[in-house]
Order: sequence, then structure tokens, then C-alpha cells
Amino acid sequence: MDDVVIGLEVHVQLNKLRTKLFCSCPLNYHHSPPNTHVCPVCLGMPGAMPVVNKEAVKAAVKVAMALNAEIQPFTVFDRKNYFYPDLPKGFQISQYDRPLALGGHVTIELDGQEKRIQLKRIHMEEDPGKLSYKGSITTAKYSLVDYNRSGAPLLEIVTEPVMNSPKEARLFLNKLRMILEYLDVFDGDLEGAMRVDANISIRGSGRVEVKNISSFKGVEKALSYEIMRQKNLLQRGRTVVRETRHFDEARNITVSLRSKEEEQDYRYFPEPDLVPILTDEIVKEVEGTLPEMPEEKRERLKREYGIGDNFAKVLILDVKMADYFEEVAKHVDPKLAASWIVDVLRGELNYRGWNFAKCWEIFKPEEFSKLLKYFDEEKITEKGVVEVIRTKLDEGGEIDTIIQKKGLFAIPKEEIIRFCKEAIEENPKAVEDYLSGKKQALNFLVGQVMKKTRGRADPADTAKLIEELLS
Repeated sequence: MDDVVIGLEVHVQLNKLRTKLFCSCPLNYHHSPPNTHVCPVCLGMPGAMPVVNKEAVKAAVKVAMALNAEIQPFTVFDRKNYFYPDLPKGFQISQYDRPLALGGHVTIELDGQEKRIQLKRIHMEEDPGKLSYKGSITTAKYSLVDYNRSGAPLLEIVTEPVMNSPKEARLFLNKLRMILEYLDVFDGDLEGAMRVDANISIRGSGRVEVKNISSFKGVEKALSYEIMRQKNLLQRGRTVVRETRHFDEARNITVSLRSKEEEQDYRYFPEPDLVPILTDEIVKEVEGTLPEMPEEKRERLKREYGIGDNFAKVLILDVKMADYFEEVAKHVDPKLAASWIVDVLRGELNYRGWNFAKCWEIFKPEEFSKLLKYFDEEKITEKGVVEVIRTKLDEGGEIDTIIQKKGLFAIPKEEIIRFCKEAIEENPKAVEDYLSGKKQALNFLVGQVMKKTRGRADPADTAKLIEELLS
């Protein structure tokens, strides 16, 4: 797709902060009734004066550092003027020609090769309110406004137009989210935490902006649809009109909203109620506080725990999963821990739509370590471990209680040998079939042992024992 050109404008809500960007309204509004986390400042009342949240600026500087951007010596807030119901002041406090940081990059892995996605700028702004529609934006007869979100601290991270496919855009967003969660400035599971405006064109034709896409899958689907729509227009000899479009998630299509705005349409001018911010002092405060970043953690896990690159790659995808692994690896073989966490536990959590933050609450690392010790000591089979994991996640309870209640403790090898001998003695026809070359007869004999042990024997080990007895 070399003819496809994609650039993204990513709006990241710094939702780990306690208060909004220019007022003291609490930021934990996500489960509150509409319009209950508001004040004269975030409602744009006449005479209300904004005051910058210093912690928000520090969080923004931290992000800029992690993204390898050049933090500017001073930054200025501007008024971005436009009329929309979710903007009570009639303008948005944002940044224009003096943003917080310029440049930077994010490295992704695309088809086995590293690619550096260059950034253009990072600037701070306030979030507008939220519009809700009964139905879709194109069919609703009215909209409702909730100003709880108005004034929430946002970072806008703008890429250069260097991506060439929807897959590439999604990989970039996944990597960006991972970095933000490592920095602990952002909870990606909260509604509205990351919203994307995607700019896309077929090389040489008009550029289209798709606004306010709220999910990574949505970005990929919206871009795929736009590529198809624009190419179809060009093939029919028509022109791609420069415009702003909306992604309708219910129908997986984009619909036209309005002609594309130009910068001059917003009539930017400096916000007279806020002085410029000198960043040197803040940079000094933040320097040295950056946590271990994903690539650093990946190399350290491989070095300290001797695990393979494939396991390390997956473990770092979620900082909570990497931390969980390190806790478990204190008590059991790290390779065993990595295998079970990546291949089994992670899959069970994904199936339930849970993340590792939830796993820390309901399946403590020390409990998981205990379960893996039982497995390593052959006190429970692989099948039994999976059964315990599923029961623990769905019903809770103590590990030992689950194992005893379900009869999952492994049977001693001597007892399994006795059951194998019984199965051989009781099923001479199956033995005869096996000795005559019918290998499926072995499965029948294994099944008889599994019945006698109520599934507590390991099928593969049982098959080997029966083969040895019959040889």
C-alpha cells in the first residue's frame, strides 16, 4: 500500500491525575451522573479564571521525554475558536505555534522489521464535553451534552504522514498505549481515554480526516473503508474531496460531516488569562523519574531470567503482566512461569475480557506460584492446572480447596501402573488389536485408565506406560 499515506492525531487523556487541567474539579467522573463534576471554569462562565494544573504539565513532559521529543524552553496556551455544543466557552484552550514539544518517534515492529514512526508535535489542551446521540450521529433527532469531561487534561500527539496501511496505524497505537501505561499517566481502559483523528489520502489526491475514532479496531476499520472508498472514486475518474468524516461503528463505514477546516478557520490567538510556561524547572523535576520502558524491560527479563525473546515480547505488552511474572518467578522456575502466564493464564483472561490488573486482585502471584510448584513436583497434571485456573477465575476460592474438591491431586505413578495393568487384563481384545498394529486400540486402553482415575492421570504418560507394559 505504498500509495496510501496516513497520519494520526492521537488525543490522550491524562486520566491518572486527580483534577482537571484548569480547575479543581475531580477527574474521576467516568461512573458519575452527567454534569456533576463541573464548576464555573470548566463550564465557561463569564469571569471564571483558569489556573494550570502543574501535575498535568509534569505528566505531559514525562510523556514527551519517553517519546524522544524535544521539549521547548517555553510553551504558550492559545484559544482555538469554534462553535460546538460540547464547548461551553465557544473556544478550546489548546496550543498552536508554541507547543510543549516537537519531533520524537515511536518504534514499531512491522512484518519482522523495525520501523520508526516520526512524530511532528506534542501539545496540551483541554477536553471538550461529551455529546450523546439516541441512535447514530446521522440519524439522531437530538443530542445530549455531558460536561463532566469538559476541561480534562489532554495531550495531542501528532505523527508525520509516514504510515502506509491500517495495520501499521494499529501497531503504532498499540505501542503508544503501552508506553503511556508504563509511564502511569493514563488508564487505557477508561471510556474516552484515547481518541484518534486519522488523516488519509491516496498519494497525489485529496486528504480526508476521520474524526473521533474511539477504538484501535475502529481506526483499522475506518482506514480500510476509506482506502476502498477513495480508490473506488479515483478508479471512476472522480475527485476525492477534502473533508471531515465520521466513522459509524455500527455500520463500519465513514460518513461526511463537513468540509475540512483550515487552521485559519480557528482564529487562534494567545490565551490572555494564562502566562507562558517555562519548562526548564519542570524538566529538571521530571528527569530521573522515568520508569523502565518496554524495550529496556524486555532485554532485562531475557538477561535476568533466561527466558526466550518470544516470551519476553509478550510479557512486556502489559506492565502489570510483566510485574506479575517477576513476582511468580521469585518462587518457581522463570521459564515455567513465563510459559504458563503467556500461553495459558493470559489466554484465559483474554477470553473473559479481563486484564492483568484484575488478575492481581483475584489470582495473587503467590497463589499462582503455589499452583505451579504443585505442577513442577508432579502433584497435579497439566490438565489439572488448567482446571484450577479456570475455577479460580470464575468462582474464586483457595487453591488447595479447589484441588481437593475436584479431586485433582495427581495419582502416584505406582498406582497408575496398577490401573494400567488392570486395563490390560480386562480388555484382551484391545490388547490383541494393538499388538496386531491397530494403534487406535492404545487410545481405548488409555481411556479405560482415565476412567479408573477419574481423569487424574496424564494421558501422554499413561500411553507410554501401557506401551512399556505391552512391549
